Amino acid sequence: MKKEVKACLKRITSLLLVFAMTLSFAGCGKEKQDTSGKMPDSAKTEKEDSNFNATGMPIVKELVTLTVLTTRWGNMGDSFTNNEFLKELEEKSNVKIDWQVQSLNDWGEQKGIILAGGELPDIIMGFQTFNDSDIMSNLDLFLPLNDLIESYMPNYSKAMEEMPDLKKIATFPDGNMYSMSKNLPLRPISCNQPIINKVWLKNLGLEVPTTIDELYNVLKAFKEQDANGNGDPNDEFPISGAKGISMDFLNPFGITDINGFKIMVNEDDTLTYYPTSEAYKEGIKWLHKLYAEGIMDPETFTQDDSMLSAKRQDPNVARVGFEYAWTPDSNFGKWSSEYEVIPPIKGYDGKQYTGGDPNGVASIMRNEVLITKFCKNPEVAARWIDEFYTGEASIQNFWGGIGTVITKHEDGTYTLNDPPEGTSADAWYWDSSLRDFGPKYVSKEFEEKVKLSPASGDGLKAELSKIAESTVTTPYPNVMFTNEENEERPTLTTDIDKYVESTRALWITEGGVDEGWEEYLEQLNAMGLERLMEIYAAAYERYTK
Repeated sequence: MKKEVKACLKRITSLLLVFAMTLSFAGCGKEKQDTSGKMPDSAKTEKEDSNFNATGMPIVKELVTLTVLTTRWGNMGDSFTNNEFLKELEEKSNVKIDWQVQSLNDWGEQKGIILAGGELPDIIMGFQTFNDSDIMSNLDLFLPLNDLIESYMPNYSKAMEEMPDLKKIATFPDGNMYSMSKNLPLRPISCNQPIINKVWLKNLGLEVPTTIDELYNVLKAFKEQDANGNGDPNDEFPISGAKGISMDFLNPFGITDINGFKIMVNEDDTLTYYPTSEAYKEGIKWLHKLYAEGIMDPETFTQDDSMLSAKRQDPNVARVGFEYAWTPDSNFGKWSSEYEVIPPIKGYDGKQYTGGDPNGVASIMRNEVLITKFCKNPEVAARWIDEFYTGEASIQNFWGGIGTVITKHEDGTYTLNDPPEGTSADAWYWDSSLRDFGPKYVSKEFEEKVKLSPASGDGLKAELSKIAESTVTTPYPNVMFTNEENEERPTLTTDIDKYVESTRALWITEGGVDEGWEEYLEQLNAMGLERLMEIYAAAYERYTK
């Protein structure tokens, strides 16, 4: 009983804190929003005192304060506000920013309360803050940005001309842009790639596998021949996983899925739900073979991420032989030097397949910036945001400020400095910048001026990406669903995804995919797979037209 009372009091305290936070935001409730795409009158004409400058700096003659809400991972805090670019922009624009920084740890609950209250700050920043459904269900809270972009955002307009996907991905079903998108610089084109323990290969006198059959033989040897050389032939796990096996292991069968829709785009631009494909079935058979022979960690489907991490980073010896990952150091810690990225494994058709994106993995995203209807100076907000869409501004808001994280050279090139001792490059970048969140655009021309070290961090990712870039498949894009589709799709995917994943686990651990295949397809159709594919096809057609 005491525990229940304590939990209740904690819940009430949390709600009161969130309520207090919402009171600090400007605004006073929902109003019907014009969704015509036209600027509100306040954004069309300058105020009588002519405080606003439509071009040049400062943006305003007399100081204007804008509130900006953004989210951060975990307990990262607001150290990024010390970024040199942000401080310089505030000084030269005469626009002061009141940052409202929230942790993503508890943002889900807070977001619901704030949206229900209808009170928001001037600007929302970061694609993790509000998603498509949040926005489309609350269009009365956000300004259509079409006219503001055309009138006051030349940098962003130029970016959309150079990279049309920036506009395409941010255009809502009604034809308006309620958010602005981003393009991250120097992103790898290929995603997770095969990584193998080269020391184990050397210990056993084996060559790097190039085909699915060669990979099987290598993994079998890893299991049976004390690959790590510690005298214990039973402590190696050739492959492992947490809460299931990664679908990257099906890449040799032509299956890739970087966006998680379970959809493949075929060469003729048609779509396939890959869990119903023959390639998927053959891949499941191969994974069952690995499980049945003890090559796959028997705890793959029962252990969590922390248990898998403990095996990968066992302090005494390397224990996992083969995986798919960005880089070895992201998974294997002190043992990362034992691992190397190898070319994609050839499937039975003799071809190689890698998940990725020709524009750069997770490079283009919408919902990075929104201007709310509570903003009294939307034209000021638009001009302030537009300053982020230059190459020099973008690299500072992705890595860190010039003079701290970045060195600018007399020849107009830029290099990233080494992080402080005891700090990883990624951690330093997140502390020093908006990093993945917020507006930015770097043209291909400007990217050539930025020199990254190929030994670590983003430079290493870009370098390793080259191994597989020619094998990257076309991903099903990050499409925009209508409000109706957003409401219907979860009712279908909840049951379908659960059935697909549970059946996959059963077939991998116990076999029987051939015997159960027809019944499996019939069950998926009964669950509404045909309707789900209609939704995916309609969204894809809107995106590509």
